[in-house]
Order: sequence, then C-alpha cells, then structure tokens
Amino acid sequence: MFRGLEETQPHRFSQASGFSGFYAGHLDLTNRKRLTGEHRFSTIQDRLVCLLKGSELMTLKEKIIHEALRQFSTKGFMSTSINDILEAVGTSKGGLYNHFKSKEDLFLAALSEARKIWRQRNLAGLHQLERPLDKIKKLLENYRDHYLADSENFPGGCIFVNLAVELNDQQPHLAREVNEGFERFKGMIKRLLDQEKAAGGLKDGIDTAVVAEMVFSAIVGTCVTYTSDKSKEHLGRNIAALLDYLKTLKN
Repeated sequence: MFRGLEETQPHRFSQASGFSGFYAGHLDLTNRKRLTGEHRFSTIQDRLVCLLKGSELMTLKEKIIHEALRQFSTKGFMSTSINDILEAVGTSKGGLYNHFKSKEDLFLAALSEARKIWRQRNLAGLHQLERPLDKIKKLLENYRDHYLADSENFPGGCIFVNLAVELNDQQPHLAREVNEGFERFKGMIKRLLDQEKAAGGLKDGIDTAVVAEMVFSAIVGTCVTYTSDKSKEHLGRNIAALLDYLKTLKN
C-alpha cells in the first residue's frame, strides 16, 4: 500500500495486473513494430523471452515480479529463495540479475507492483461516487470482491499484512516500506470521513480519527482471518458488519 491514495481514484495501467492464462513464447523481432510505445525492452533477453497473454506482452522482468508476488504472499520474503523463483519462471540467475541487483531489489519491485494492483482492485469505481461515505463502502466491497479474491497474484492472501508481520523483527527497514502504506491507507479513510463530516453527513460528536482507526483495524483483521481460513463466508460476514457500522454513522 499505496502511493497516490490522496486522489482516491483508480490508476490506469498499460499492462494487465492479472496474469492468468498466459503462454510462454519467443517474440518475433520482425513484428516489433506492432508493439506500442508502452512496451519497451531493456535487454536482448527481454526481446527474446516474453509471455503472451491475449494481445498483451509480458517481459521476463514482469514474469519474475509476478512470481515473486505469488511466492512472497504464500511463503514470505525470508523463506522464498531466489532459486524458488528461478525454477517457477524457468530462467537462469543471469536472467534475473540482468534486472535486479539483489533479492531486496526484487522485493522493492514486487512491493511496487503489489501497490499498483491494490489501487487497481480497491479504488475501482470510487471516482464515480460523490458522497465520501459511499466511497468507503465501495472500497470495502472491492476488498471483498476483487482484492482478497485475487488468488492469481496473491494466493496467500493480503501480501502487505503477511509481509508486515514477517519482516517487523527480521528486516525492519523493509517492514517500514510496507508500514508506510498502512499509514497512507488510514489517512485516506480519515480524509474521506472528514469530507463527509464537513458536508454534514455524519452524526454530531463523531471523532473521525477514531473511526478511521477502527475501520482500518477491522480491514486488517479481516485480511488476517481470510488469509488463515480462505472462507468467503466469513469474509462476507466481516465486510457486511463493517458496512452496517458505517450506516450507524450517518446523520
């Protein structure tokens, strides 16, 4: 989580964030003119090794990041080895180190991609709503229907919660990178509540900072529970309880 939350609008991406249904293949260099300016290749290996998903091209670098996301979400950063990723991707150490100086460098790239996916999944549709409280409700519904349900990118559940717990003691400098997003997320919720309060939409006496902390903590708790049991039923009940709570705040 989650740069650019101040805008509370979904970001547009030139490349797909979900990567299911892809096929390995070699790029015919004679057809490179068909690629748009959004697809740039930094190395010879990028030009030859790619994934084809419909009309989308996925470079070796993108495939490595995608696989890192999957493995970090299930096994954690510390327990995922470079060899695990290389084996899953089907490349060599040279192929990986052409793009990433170290495992930590790969972590930062994977974290950046996870933030993009988070924004795409959770901020979708918010810009179409005028009332700030409705935006929070939509965010919760997106969490339930599109983010936590994304088993292609995050088979282990919410990667941010998982990494924050794992890295807090063992790699505190990396944990800070993750926790920074949590603070932005809480700030986003509070801003929306402040906007709703300023418009007269909340009951008198409501402390938006306290409510923002409660909503954020409930979302994190929901993520932990879903990571543990993968129960759509429990997930639905938890989000429904949060939505009911938001209704009690209305003026």
